[in-house]
Amino acid sequence: MALGGGSFITQNKVLPGAYINFISRTRATSALSDRGVVTIALELNWGAERVIEVTSDTLQKEALKTFGYLYDSNELAPIRDIFCNATKLYLYRLNAGGDKAANDFATAKCAGTRGNDIKIMIQANVDEPSKYDVSTILGTSVVDTQTVTAASELKDNDFVSFKSDAVLSATAATALTGGTNKTVTGTEHSAYLAEIEPYAFNAIGCMASDAVTAKLYAAFTKRMWEEVGAKFQCIVYKYAADYEGVINVKNAKEIIPWVLGAEGGCAVNKSCTNKKYDGEAEVQTAYTQTQLENAIKAGEFVLHKVGDDVCVLTDINSLVTLTEEKGEVFQSNQSIRVMAQIANDIAAIFKSKYIGKIANDMLGRNALWLDIVQHHENLQDIGAIEGFSGENVTVEPGETKKSVVVSDVVTVVNAMEQLYMTVVVQ
Repeated sequence: MALGGGSFITQNKVLPGAYINFISRTRATSALSDRGVVTIALELNWGAERVIEVTSDTLQKEALKTFGYLYDSNELAPIRDIFCNATKLYLYRLNAGGDKAANDFATAKCAGTRGNDIKIMIQANVDEPSKYDVSTILGTSVVDTQTVTAASELKDNDFVSFKSDAVLSATAATALTGGTNKTVTGTEHSAYLAEIEPYAFNAIGCMASDAVTAKLYAAFTKRMWEEVGAKFQCIVYKYAADYEGVINVKNAKEIIPWVLGAEGGCAVNKSCTNKKYDGEAEVQTAYTQTQLENAIKAGEFVLHKVGDDVCVLTDINSLVTLTEEKGEVFQSNQSIRVMAQIANDIAAIFKSKYIGKIANDMLGRNALWLDIVQHHENLQDIGAIEGFSGENVTVEPGETKKSVVVSDVVTVVNAMEQLYMTVVVQ
């Protein structure tokens, strides 16, 4: 029999031999998470009854199938505005629970009024008169054509489900009818917030113009920040939430999608201050100097006219009530992005690497310290924070065997906004 050998946990081996453990040198795993992920619920005339993931690429390639309209249609302008700056969108259709349009031959795949723009045209096949060419027409475009002898042979397409028991005969284009959009109430917004809660995103938009619904979104944001620990920014219209996680847009409800993409897609070391508006909505910018000053004091996010361009006045949130715990730095969205980055990244690192895996001893706490320090050094390298050193972080045992307590001090960097200059003329 060979001598003993292998790995060990404790030094309790009986046989002579070499017991050797191989372990990795402690190394930080603290890469910064990407930004640009946003979510919004919209009223649409076509679409699935669930949260769907959309990217700029899929929007361009699959707009007709997903939303019932071509990419450049007016109906999709809000989504295009989001992708001026965002990279990924979790979209929820608020009014999806209506009726599906139908006729004798088919039923629309989705509920909604866009289904009423679908027609089924049946013609005798020119080469085989015993067969029929069955075409699905959306608007003015033929989106599907099948050649069959009977309805039972028809395959469902992206827009309709065919009735297998239909009797085929040559007929002019016959419209589907009866498609309706569901009337949206607060219930639909609540359902959306409940469904989107497990998702990770940088910003959420609220297209409602009433204070009750905006308050619902603000309350959701505050709960996620303070009870769940998920940090993101919420974009609302004319609602003074007085909270650092909520951005109160002044100009118009129609620019919410653009602001959503701009804030969610803004890098952690950047600001949206003076960012040029490149969306498609009409923007009301007829504000006086006094009105703009008052808007800032009221915590309102405003676009204003700068020459021929429309730009963000200053990148602030709705917080106006300052305290010892929340000073002026909390009013800056750039500061909030840094805070959110730290909170979300450290939580993700702790969940994936430490919970249930790493012992709460000196070595384990040192490893956590190293991860936090490396993460913050990455932030400092890109100019998101400054003056940081490892001495700013301590990791100590908590009150129980399973808990650790971290003390962390960071100095957030903000972009320049004001120049005070004295010129001495001789």
